[in-house]
Amino acid sequence: MPKKHPVMSTMSTTAKKNRLSSEPSPYLQQHATNPVDWYPWSDEAFIKAKEQDKPIFLSIGYATCHWCHVMAHECFEDEEVAQALNSTFICIKVDREERPDIDHLYMKACQLLTGSGGWPLTIIMTAQKKPFFAATYIPKTPRFGMIGILQLIEQIQKLWHTQKHQLITSANQIATLLTAPAQQKHNQYQLDSAVLDRAYKQLLLAFDKHNGGFFTAPKFPTPHHLLFLLRYWKRTNNSFALTMVKQTLEQMRLGGIFDQIGYGFHRYATDRQWTTPHFEKMLYDQALLIIAYTETYQITHNPLFKQTIQEIITYIQRDMKDPLGGFYTAEDADSDGEEGKYYTWTSEELQNLLVPADFRIVNTLFAVTKNDETHTVLPRQASNPQVLHHRKNLKQTAQLLGLTYEQLITTLRKITTILYNARKKRIPPRKDDKILSDWNGLIIAALAKAGVVLNEQSYIKTAENTAGFLRNNMIQKNGQVLHRFREGEAGIGGFADEYAFLIWGFLELYQATFDVGYLRTALKLNRYYYDHFWDKEQKGFFFSESINSVLPRTKQWYDGAIPCANSVSIMNLVRLGRLTTTSSFEKMADDLVRSISKEVLSAPLGYTFLLAGVEFALGPSQEIIVVGEEHLKDTQKFLKEIHQMFLPHAVVLLLSPNSDWSLYQDVFPFASSYEPVNKKATVYVCVNHQCQQPVTEISKLRKILK
Repeated sequence: MPKKHPVMSTMSTTAKKNRLSSEPSPYLQQHATNPVDWYPWSDEAFIKAKEQDKPIFLSIGYATCHWCHVMAHECFEDEEVAQALNSTFICIKVDREERPDIDHLYMKACQLLTGSGGWPLTIIMTAQKKPFFAATYIPKTPRFGMIGILQLIEQIQKLWHTQKHQLITSANQIATLLTAPAQQKHNQYQLDSAVLDRAYKQLLLAFDKHNGGFFTAPKFPTPHHLLFLLRYWKRTNNSFALTMVKQTLEQMRLGGIFDQIGYGFHRYATDRQWTTPHFEKMLYDQALLIIAYTETYQITHNPLFKQTIQEIITYIQRDMKDPLGGFYTAEDADSDGEEGKYYTWTSEELQNLLVPADFRIVNTLFAVTKNDETHTVLPRQASNPQVLHHRKNLKQTAQLLGLTYEQLITTLRKITTILYNARKKRIPPRKDDKILSDWNGLIIAALAKAGVVLNEQSYIKTAENTAGFLRNNMIQKNGQVLHRFREGEAGIGGFADEYAFLIWGFLELYQATFDVGYLRTALKLNRYYYDHFWDKEQKGFFFSESINSVLPRTKQWYDGAIPCANSVSIMNLVRLGRLTTTSSFEKMADDLVRSISKEVLSAPLGYTFLLAGVEFALGPSQEIIVVGEEHLKDTQKFLKEIHQMFLPHAVVLLLSPNSDWSLYQDVFPFASSYEPVNKKATVYVCVNHQCQQPVTEISKLRKILK
């Protein structure tokens, strides 16, 4: 049996446990034996703060955060620090992945106060939840210009007793500034293709022409930049837009940011060459990169991109899938007390595991010794652990070794299996085994899209299995979504990301299966999302359904590590409008765009997924209705042809001519008007609101779509 990965818990069986021990969050459980008298985010904590006249010490992090671990070991496990914290504050721990609403709000405060942000996030605030101090990592004692936590506690304690009025005044002012964006009036700017050109030019300036990706170090994947560029290429035929995507995806796959042995992408690279990663693996990165590689494969048919899709899916199905059907959140960067130890190799280890011929291949490809040009095996002497990353591409390596490309790939699979099995004997990184419905929505979208493009039904079945898990456990009958599932329990009301990402996932699943039940689920989720999150005055979706705070509900607009809910919602609404001929959805999308248009015009690089939705709405768009029985060959030929083409502005419907259309009036009120021509599978295509003559031949369909 394979070794079971440990979940995120560092609790001992003998240490005294605090209030966090009963919390389901793996991150909170990591701190359950701290001497700090932690509270979870709760009314009890704020009542205690008021009763005892203490400020709040709020610490926000997540289970796979390396510097969260460092601060925990250095400060929160330290008796001296704990005593000082307990006597001065009411201390609250928050898992940012469980409560992104709290994290977003106080990260905004941190950025306002310090000009930057990150995790661990440290906030000191009043019992009324109003912050007056913010920082990220804090050491125990002062170091390289950073204040030490003991020194900070002493200063805050003194200020609280001698200048409390000034601290409260400052907190009120900060709270007022945090409310300012919610008071902005609805903008009335119309975005057109000029803003797409500006976004492209900004990406061009930021592009690393030698290594792919954008900017310098640290370098993040940011797949939504790539998805925008693919659409810009399709719109303008600008070949360099496609070149930027291809180069970035190839360099990432060959770099150390990709786990060359166990597959899957690490969170980011610490250098501009993609060689040295920050080793944690996040589910959302895998999902968005599957989508980016899949769409680029549709265009290029590059076998490396297909291989990468398959490898990422192998990783998430093997290491991240819960038996019930959902996918886990993340894997830690640390193992055996050291960041990246699980993933690195010395040349001696490789020589011990591989026969000389196989080591020669590894040495040529990854340059694990200094003699890589001569392909000689060094004596087994001490060497530093290395992250495996390609120094040469596969075709160059095959030529150097006198092998065909296919022979090299076959041998590499054998070598990878040997090294993977050896690596499994190491202490693995801890796994955050909670299941988040929003990130699982992204995985459903990714698996459905990859399954269609690669004609791999098992991927679609996995997506359906995950969708079934969510329907049974996390999506309520009224359309409300719960955010987190762990150890048999679902909880925490969903946020905007839940609805946006799940609607995306169910739309992709409908396009992959043409099961109208998935489209109905997307519509049900969208109804609840609109009723409970939509700002009817200033437009746009609030991030939370409600927040138990004196601070306001906020909206998220910026596309950061993942696209924000409002950006994804624009694409969703346009697609829903085109699929169901419901113009009100497209009106909502237009309102969304207008409400943030001023900010987008000033800094389009921060809104590339939003702009991908704008690009779809601007057209030319395509509505493709295939009329035929799904199991018949002529229908399948049409569907296969459509799925192999990169059609980012298209929605596809499959209508069976023998269906009882009265059963579909709620979704497709127009369906009965489409009939097959001469009893053949027939395709109706509307381009930019103009419908073409129906076609029954593949060649004519190609002409229309291209």
